[in-house]
Amino acid sequence: MLVTISLLVSAVAAAYIYLVWNFNYWKKRHVPGPDPKPLVGNFPAFILRTRTVMEEMDEIYNDYKAKYNFVGVFSNRSPRILITCPALAKDILTKHFRSFHDNEFGEFTESAGDAESVLSERGQVEGETSGDHASVHDVEGRMKALFPIVEFVSTSMSAYIVKNRNSELDARELAAKFTTDVVSSCIFDTDAQSFTNEKAQIREMGRRLTNSSFTAFVTMMLLSTCPKLAKMLNIGSGVKKVEQFFIDLMSEAAMYREKNGTKRVDYLEHLISLRNEKQITEVDMAAHGVTFFFDGFETSSVVMSFILYELARNPTVQTRLREDCSKASNDQGTISYEDLLELPYLEQVINETLRLWPVGPFLSKTCTEPVDLELCPGQSVRIEPGVCAVIPFGGIHRDPQFYQDPLTFNPDRFSPETGGVNPYREMGCFMPFGEGPRQCLGMRFARMQMKRAIYEVVKNFELSVSDKTVQPLRMDPKQLFTAAVGGIWLNFEPILEQS
Repeated sequence: MLVTISLLVSAVAAAYIYLVWNFNYWKKRHVPGPDPKPLVGNFPAFILRTRTVMEEMDEIYNDYKAKYNFVGVFSNRSPRILITCPALAKDILTKHFRSFHDNEFGEFTESAGDAESVLSERGQVEGETSGDHASVHDVEGRMKALFPIVEFVSTSMSAYIVKNRNSELDARELAAKFTTDVVSSCIFDTDAQSFTNEKAQIREMGRRLTNSSFTAFVTMMLLSTCPKLAKMLNIGSGVKKVEQFFIDLMSEAAMYREKNGTKRVDYLEHLISLRNEKQITEVDMAAHGVTFFFDGFETSSVVMSFILYELARNPTVQTRLREDCSKASNDQGTISYEDLLELPYLEQVINETLRLWPVGPFLSKTCTEPVDLELCPGQSVRIEPGVCAVIPFGGIHRDPQFYQDPLTFNPDRFSPETGGVNPYREMGCFMPFGEGPRQCLGMRFARMQMKRAIYEVVKNFELSVSDKTVQPLRMDPKQLFTAAVGGIWLNFEPILEQS
């Protein structure tokens, strides 16, 4: 019995030492920061989920921003730096891109042990999508060619809203249906039928890509604290079934086109060209597709839901935007691709929503080459490979030092007369899609589809917030992306019926 107790105590002591032995990492380098706790580090929200990670990061940001450009923190037992200076955040994504060109969470998917994993493809796939093979002219041409698809799905969304006009609708669910149908058609040449089938298969697989269950968080923690064990046990966030689904979907769509000689100016056709010209594999093609799908489906639906919410709770903004949309409409009651992109107030509404409600709480970039960063005037610190730089969007985007009355929804802060977003981007305090060479790959397409959807809704419906929505909004700590507890429920009243 005594031996058993001794072994148990020794095991607990060993586990404790393993979890805390690295906690002097930043003290040895004279970098300030809050004291970490065993197992959870400085971000217990990842495990306890009683508050959001954004709240925890905002507290650290506000506590240290006056004196330091960054502070030392820990994710579980792994050292990180949390950026408290927007100018340094911008430099990490641009000037120091060579030293921070990898995203942290790409490492987690690679830990699954599969050398050819759709969800672990990073460097080459991203570079090809955003670089040599897609000039600005080519991207613009493809987006314009895809515009009719977006228009069609927009009208389907209107029909769905009219059909359900006697009941409130969850803005996030409505937006997710729209983005799922759009990106499925553009990438996989497939009709996801989200507005007619509540259990659409592509939609379900999309949900699995952003699984925020407790099991998923435990898996991520294991990958972070014990990567070798995770690899040995073949544990990873890249779920095999999801990967195989997208590989098969991409292969079948490409095979059908080639067999039938079908040509269509869309993203799938671009990937087929890449495969023929550069001999990329089916896994590479699927990785391209998943990246585009993720940008177009999940992130766009989050932003759209909050745009609709802010329009519903700000009737003056809604009316002004509706007037702009009506003036830009053509004789057919719709809008051209060119005119849609030339709606400045719509752009302002989107940017203000992205500022106030960032899609995710942070961006984390892994250091790949040693680099010296200025901690404070007169003191620089060498950041070693493997250490991640965490950029807290919430704290930066709501900092009163850069934004007057930061908690107020005010699209006019981004008006063309004041320079739009440029002054804020120059300061590094507005970067909803990242910055630099690895800026969000689907940014241009995401904005285009959001604009067309918002145009469709605002022109045809008057929005108001349902009593079912819990206000003020409280963010759900159990969700990976920004999401309101209980959902965002809105009323949609057809405008034609009011006249």
